[in-house]
Amino acid sequence: METKEATTVHGHEVIKMVMMSNRRWTRDELVAAIHQKFGADTHFHTCADDDLTADELLDFLESRGKFVDNGEGLTTDGGLACNH
Repeated sequence: METKEATTVHGHEVIKMVMMSNRRWTRDELVAAIHQKFGADTHFHTCADDDLTADELLDFLESRGKFVDNGEGLTTDGGLACNH
């Protein structure tokens, strides 16, 4: 029986997507956009964690100050991504 390998994407790609959109996102809008762009079954990794769902990635990025919600929606600053 053949098993399908899960797709994994670095969290930097989500940061880049948000930065390039030049808009603020509700959490639900952003999760839907992530699923649309990368696929609902895609998992994410970062420099410090792996095997994250889109929701878990957003939690992680918010906890690290990479995404900020000032009441008008989530946004990011490209200078917040690590440089590697």
